[in-house]
Amino acid sequence: MRWLVLFSLLFAPLLAIGAEAGIPAVTVTDTDGGQSYSVTLQILALMTVLTLLPAALMMMTSFTRIIIVLAILRQAMGVQSTPSNQILIGLALFLTIFIMHPVFNKAYDDAVVPYMDGQIEFTAAFERAGAPFKEFMLAQTRETDIELFASIGGYAEMQTPEDIPFSLLLPSFVTSELKTAFQIGFLIFIPFLIIDLVVASVLMAMGMMMLSPMLISLPFKLMLFVLIDGWALLMGTLASSFYV
Repeated sequence: MRWLVLFSLLFAPLLAIGAEAGIPAVTVTDTDGGQSYSVTLQILALMTVLTLLPAALMMMTSFTRIIIVLAILRQAMGVQSTPSNQILIGLALFLTIFIMHPVFNKAYDDAVVPYMDGQIEFTAAFERAGAPFKEFMLAQTRETDIELFASIGGYAEMQTPEDIPFSLLLPSFVTSELKTAFQIGFLIFIPFLIIDLVVASVLMAMGMMMLSPMLISLPFKLMLFVLIDGWALLMGTLASSFYV
């Protein structure tokens, strides 16, 4: 629940405008024979913010890297539908919550709690909520990606990382996450590829050219993954890759 409040605060500057202007949640208009109710801009802004939450979860957290690596792992093992997409998304989601837990807590304690207690204004709360996410994203973003999008967007030269705006940091972070995910996926793919090559060579040497190598190599790849405790190794490696 606190994460929903946190993301709503982080992506809801329109709500502050509506609140400061004193816009009521629902207006009642008298009509012939009754009353009509209309949803105001404040509720409309709230619903707009809620539609941005899935995009924020995917693009501003560790979710992108995790789900891509899991998808590449499934492809490398040759099991097209096991684990299913729902299981992979669930694993990626809960691992994302585990990795991002310190960031969520810091943003909630520094921004949401003081704002709800009336100690700070919305603008200050918005800046405080974004600071932990910005710090996390900067730690995972390559300088070359930042320079690329800065040159495309015509941004002025920035002296410190704190000067990088979110509009520049977001695409740079996503690009870096995609690069890192594919690098990890390449390393995961190699041992399974070797097993496929060995099995295909053995089958061809035996003259079994009509037998699918994927069918024979699948049990060996599953056995290899189980023997090395692959799931624990993969999850631990993914989690630790964000804190190196």
